[in-house]
Amino acid sequence: MTARVVIPGVLRDLAAGASELPVPLEEEASLGDVLDEAFGPWPVLATRVRDERGEIRRHVNVFVDGEDVKRAQGVLTPVRPGSTVHVINAVSGG
Repeated sequence: MTARVVIPGVLRDLAAGASELPVPLEEEASLGDVLDEAFGPWPVLATRVRDERGEIRRHVNVFVDGEDVKRAQGVLTPVRPGSTVHVINAVSGG
């Protein structure tokens, strides 16, 4: 099985244009581990999503199967085989 990490359009150029990054997953893993695996080949993409402590950046929202990880367990949120992780840049301005 795999989990899917869906990348927003604004960040796709940092992942060779990919809209989704599949992550092989045989059993439950933490979101942090899934992101490490997904972003491994693209370290610049990783730094746009996570800060130097490995936490999700303030201006980035991440959802696991529709659940906001900032309201769950952050990078410790469990990801199961078959799950979908959405990375969404926050939009602000006036």
